[in-house]
Amino acid sequence: MKTTPLKGMKDILPREQRIRDYVQGEILKTYRAAGFERISTPIMEDMENLDKSDGGDNLNLIFKVLKRGDKLEKALASGSEKELSDMGLRYDLTLPLSRYYAANREQLPAPFKVIQTDRVYRAERPQKGRLREFVQCDIDILGDESPNAEVELIDVTARALLAIGFSDFTVHINDRRLLRGMLESFGFAPQALDTVCVTFDKLDKVGPQGVAAELEEKAMPAAAVQALEAFLEKGAFSLDDVSALCADKSLGGSVRYVLDTVGRLSGGRYAVEYTPSLVRGQGYYTGMVFEVTCAAFSGAVAGGGRYDDMVGKFLGQKVPAVGFSIGFERICSILLDQGYAVPDEKPRLALLYGADADFADVLQKAEALRGEYAVTVLAAAKKVGKQLGRLQQSGCAAACFYEKYPEIKPLGENA
Repeated sequence: MKTTPLKGMKDILPREQRIRDYVQGEILKTYRAAGFERISTPIMEDMENLDKSDGGDNLNLIFKVLKRGDKLEKALASGSEKELSDMGLRYDLTLPLSRYYAANREQLPAPFKVIQTDRVYRAERPQKGRLREFVQCDIDILGDESPNAEVELIDVTARALLAIGFSDFTVHINDRRLLRGMLESFGFAPQALDTVCVTFDKLDKVGPQGVAAELEEKAMPAAAVQALEAFLEKGAFSLDDVSALCADKSLGGSVRYVLDTVGRLSGGRYAVEYTPSLVRGQGYYTGMVFEVTCAAFSGAVAGGGRYDDMVGKFLGQKVPAVGFSIGFERICSILLDQGYAVPDEKPRLALLYGADADFADVLQKAEALRGEYAVTVLAAAKKVGKQLGRLQQSGCAAACFYEKYPEIKPLGENA
């Protein structure tokens, strides 16, 4: 039998798990201190819900679960591939939360401030940084249509990142309605805006000419492409510049409010800026979107946005909702690569005992040592030197022999 995990999934060794536990603990502590409450939902959802979730490209990455028994036989006989599956693994936590809220809203506070930290699944092509099973760490506010919800989510998420040792990061803010209004002003048709936004999102990588070239390949109107390229060639364009192009002049005001308020809350600990090229990938975002980047690393370490239409798919009525997700896997990977040590963690100690030792007394002595150490009790091996080497390799800082208790031997010295 194979000992390796499935492609795109991984086994987690103890050192990494300690980091993951610490990071998740600090994030949860920050979220709970801000009044958010944690929930859990099943890893599988109804296939019809997943198909109608506006999840963008993620809809092509759903792990589908085959029907069972007679239902599977009938589905196979029908010859329709779509009939084969009736459920799938969740690809994010937003759809399950929307269903959960629709089902339980009468028992939930309003607005509902919620935490989700759980595993999700995407049928990605496995590569570095892209797993098929990974943990998402989300906070959401449902039932608040004001931009104060965005401000609070950004503030709480930033404090969580600071708590786990991240600094020198920038919160980028945009509004999809502003972006779409700007693009329409250049002459792009409303039905083409989604594909135009996909290209526009590449501005930081390919520049104005690259954006224009790709839009030309997509057969977009030449006049619209030229107008957009000319605007982009001006370089940095402000929130006021973009707002002036939109039919709804109020959109810029909400973004300005969030920028100014979060800027005050940051106290200079992190930067906040308007980023007109920020699009975000999910199809369900309806308004403001945001992302966090860190100067020392490429890519985002957190992201989110407003999705006011998602819950309405279940209830038939609009429910305002906004969420922010910390890139838990990315952050843990960065910390692991840096040789991160969990702060204030008790050093680990092995209490080694011989075959004739009184095991109850061994455990009592281990408990006495736990005021200063995280203690594991182990039977002493025949080759104690090799055993101590393995303990040191696993991160154990010291050892104590039962017969010599309470003498502590730091590991790394000669046995």
